[in-house]
Amino acid sequence: MAIIRLKEIQGMSSEDRQKKLLDLRAELARMKTMIKAGGAVENPTKVREIRKTIAQILTVENEAKLGIRKGAAAEEEEKPREKAEKPQKPETPEKKAKAKKEEESEETQA
Repeated sequence: MAIIRLKEIQGMSSEDRQKKLLDLRAELARMKTMIKAGGAVENPTKVREIRKTIAQILTVENEAKLGIRKGAAAEEEEKPREKAEKPQKPETPEKKAKAKKEEESEETQA
């Protein structure tokens, strides 16, 4: 039940984000005023959603200023994802001894 989805925020221009930010802040102030006055609010969870959306808009705006969002998208398109290597388990002393014996037997056979 998000007010605006993150992809929609990312697709907006900087000016549109600023306008939406002003609208959301005004709506949040209005709702807080109603709550303080003791009035009944239709949907109390909407305050949380508005605050979350404001934070998302500010985050996307800051990422755009720093160039973080654009760089991450460009890197993903350029190179395909590689599988992560599994970390190797540390060898136990028994495995080390066994591997050493195998090496010695191979050397003697050769």
